[in-house]
Amino acid sequence: MKCIAIERYGGPEVLLRREVAVPSPGPEQVLVKLACAGINFMDIHTRQGKYAQSRTYPVRLPCTLGMEGAGTVASVGKGVTTLQSGDRVAWCLAWGSYADYALVPAWRAAKLPEALSFELAAGSIFHGSTGHYLAHDIGRLGPGRSCLVHAASGGIGQILVQLAKSLGAEVFATTSTAEKAEVARARGADHVLLYDEGRFADAILAKTGGRGVDVVFDAVGLATLRDSFRATRKRGLVVNYGSVSGSVKDLDPIELGEAGSLFLTRPRLADHLPDRETIQRRADDIFGALLDGRLRIDIAGRFGFDEVEQAHAALESRRLVGKPILVLE
Repeated sequence: MKCIAIERYGGPEVLLRREVAVPSPGPEQVLVKLACAGINFMDIHTRQGKYAQSRTYPVRLPCTLGMEGAGTVASVGKGVTTLQSGDRVAWCLAWGSYADYALVPAWRAAKLPEALSFELAAGSIFHGSTGHYLAHDIGRLGPGRSCLVHAASGGIGQILVQLAKSLGAEVFATTSTAEKAEVARARGADHVLLYDEGRFADAILAKTGGRGVDVVFDAVGLATLRDSFRATRKRGLVVNYGSVSGSVKDLDPIELGEAGSLFLTRPRLADHLPDRETIQRRADDIFGALLDGRLRIDIAGRFGFDEVEQAHAALESRRLVGKPILVLE
């Protein structure tokens, strides 16, 4: 079978195309024949070595890239009772989806509705699960609550805007360009702002009478985090769930007090997908919303095995608006 692997960390040039034997599932594993794999910043971070020492995501060299995929169960290992050959499934946080076949822990695989395409499943299981726990569990959004979503035209950002609105929250959104701002408006954001070198915080304070928002969802990191503090109400919550502009390495906790006794959290999806029941529940909510039209996810690009370097470069440079996928044919 074909796969895309890395043996060292670096840029897109370290991606390797390999022909390897189809593996056999071990105990509590399923072998999935891939239809599509999601292409994510986590794949880029894996390639760059950002998880080289991670305990939460213990992926080590050498490895096959891809932590999100969808396809059909080809065979099951000993002890698997929840899935069988022929089941349509999707998963995330199990590496190896840039391949014709992948071994997946059975408890991580969510069953798909028959009406849902593999493309949408592969494009939504990771971003959708992330948006779901951020909006429901961390932000606890609802009527009377307000939030700021950074990178609102991105894959997770678009989902967060839609979920926040469906829960009844007032949504502020930021983007880097006027074109991307239109995407955020189309997804339902009430107020859309450009980053404007941090002056988005001044605009939010003006629109909220100096109060600020209840929750900020910040996946940008270094370029926005301290201005996110300024945009948050006293005793509000700042959720730093990504760092695409770089990590903040010089934060003194006293800054949170000076900014209004803020709460700052850096959550990870793995801790909010602890078991099969939670994975399936979040997936059912997202898949159901996609099928009935409450949630929209755009596939930003479809790439083949010979285009993975191109896909990584496009995602890394933020030229893509929406979710790219790898189509395995």
